[in-house]
Amino acid sequence: MAAPAKKFVSTFSMAMMTAAAVVSLRGLPMMAKEQLTLFVYIAFATFIFLIPAALVSAELGGAFGATGGGVYTWVKEAFGSRWGFVAIWLQWIQNVVWYPTVLAFSAAAIAYVVGRPELANNGLFVGLFCIAAYWAATWVTLRGVDAIAKVTSWAFLVGTVLPGVVIVILAVLWIAQGNSVALLHPTPSDSATVMSMTGGHAHPRLFPSITGLGDIAFLAGIILLFAGVEVHAVHANEMSAPQRQFPAAMLISSAIIILLFTLGSFAVATVLPAQDINLQEGLMKAFQQIFAKLGISWATPFVCLLLAFGGIGGVMSWISGPSRGLLWTARQGEIPPLLARTNVNGVQINILLVQGAIVTVLSLAYFVMKDVSVAFFLLSAMTITLYLIMYMLMYAAAIRLRYSQPNLIRSYRVPGGIAGMWAVAGIGFAGVLFAFVVGFFPPSELPVGSPVLYVGLVAGGTIVFTGIPLLIGLLKRASWRGAQPVATVAAEAAE
Repeated sequence: MAAPAKKFVSTFSMAMMTAAAVVSLRGLPMMAKEQLTLFVYIAFATFIFLIPAALVSAELGGAFGATGGGVYTWVKEAFGSRWGFVAIWLQWIQNVVWYPTVLAFSAAAIAYVVGRPELANNGLFVGLFCIAAYWAATWVTLRGVDAIAKVTSWAFLVGTVLPGVVIVILAVLWIAQGNSVALLHPTPSDSATVMSMTGGHAHPRLFPSITGLGDIAFLAGIILLFAGVEVHAVHANEMSAPQRQFPAAMLISSAIIILLFTLGSFAVATVLPAQDINLQEGLMKAFQQIFAKLGISWATPFVCLLLAFGGIGGVMSWISGPSRGLLWTARQGEIPPLLARTNVNGVQINILLVQGAIVTVLSLAYFVMKDVSVAFFLLSAMTITLYLIMYMLMYAAAIRLRYSQPNLIRSYRVPGGIAGMWAVAGIGFAGVLFAFVVGFFPPSELPVGSPVLYVGLVAGGTIVFTGIPLLIGLLKRASWRGAQPVATVAAEAAE
């Protein structure tokens, strides 16, 4: 009996999966809060972060597409298995810390669906929703890649792209009806970083006023919104021609990301003044206000339901990527073989269970912090610092590989030879390093309470989560290498 033909991931599907992993409408309020200065932040994130990350991951993904392993393989080839494990660990653990933030956005959307918007700022409701929604997403993920692909594709198109297009169209209608454009008419109560006072009148700033790094703390958060173009590189070897298709998918997804973020955040800033924008429910408020003005308030719950679906779909898109990379390290003997166990669908069940336990504990932050927005940003800041360390390793690996493996076949090369790679990866590294430093400063726009406690929590989380893979490396046992659980061996034999 002939074996079934292998199914390949298309260029379009890879581009959509990558865009779905990066684009989350939950980030629009954070960018919109910067009003006209948002274009400075988006330009920085695009040219200093997104484009270098896309170009470098396109070269590395094409070069090692047939090998697999994603960022683990890239860094391992450059600096050895220990640092390869640190890189994939950081990609995975930052993702785990990130889940409670994106699910808080979905929780806020559901609060509007049920007609109780005040629940969006209720820590108990948000925390319980995050825990329940995450385990539901994990259950779907355990059913295999096909189930994930179907849900995430629909979630991205229906829960992210469609609402994103709708908010832009509604903003155009808002302007056409002669309503005030909020970002052009700041008030004295707005932050001094987005407006200036002249003759007793507030005027919008094109460039943010910077008196301290706390004034641009949102920059690190906005950088995070553009992160993730490399996450599905672990699936590059599932394409029929990864050396050609993966770089093309990176370019397509980058164009989609820039377009949706720019137009979407501008639309929210058009409707809502800066002081009225709440990080986790700002988008829902914008929809509610526009629909009310147009006399179709009944549409708000329907759009918010789509937003919640899009947020949960984005979580599922990430559940399968970094955890799959961690499975790769388990099979390489970097972590105990127990974590290499897969279910009948080939999904890394034990890794997902550990992941779920951590997400559950982190979601408890919403129970104990008075301001949901502060808890939201605190978790985001911790996520940022962890992820940016991984990007530093990725950029450094790309430069080193140009010297250590000059003859490696690269279907796509960052243009300009070695000098071009130094320029692109160097700019990316410098931008990431700057954002990393900024990430430790509490934002002046939020009531964080004790700055010392805030910095301590972010720094402590960064040290602990970065130190764990180094500690595992020290304790690694030779018996781990080559060991495979029976469930995994059986699954591979059945393929």
